[in-house]
Amino acid sequence: MSVTQTTLTIRTQGQGPYEITAALRRELAKTNFKTGVVTVFCRHTSCSLVTMENADPSAWNDLEAWMNRLVPERDALFTHTLEGGDDMPAHIKAVLTRTSETVPFAQGELLLGTWQGVFLWEHRHAPHSRSIVLTFIGD
Repeated sequence: MSVTQTTLTIRTQGQGPYEITAALRRELAKTNFKTGVVTVFCRHTSCSLVTMENADPSAWNDLEAWMNRLVPERDALFTHTLEGGDDMPAHIKAVLTRTSETVPFAQGELLLGTWQGVFLWEHRHAPHSRSIVLTFIGD
């Protein structure tokens, strides 16, 4: 088994999903690995990574609406407010979801299901530059 690592920079334009599946496929192809796993790790506390349906945008709309009801902005009980009304909710959303995903691959292809994609989920309103570390373990 061999290990290789790279970092993706994802520039977001505000809240919402940013599919990174194609970037994962491109980086996997560069490794020439046929079988193994890739760990996708987000180096931030106000966005997250999720594996989610990538065919019907209404699934994302429903998920985001549900999460916003669960963790509303500007909650009077929040004390961490110096960075804006969306910051503490973004931290909570990141904790409730994930900061890493592990995706297996075989024959040089990600083993995602038909309707699955890997997404960076930006929880802040403002644009950000996000670092995603990819660690490929394979042969």
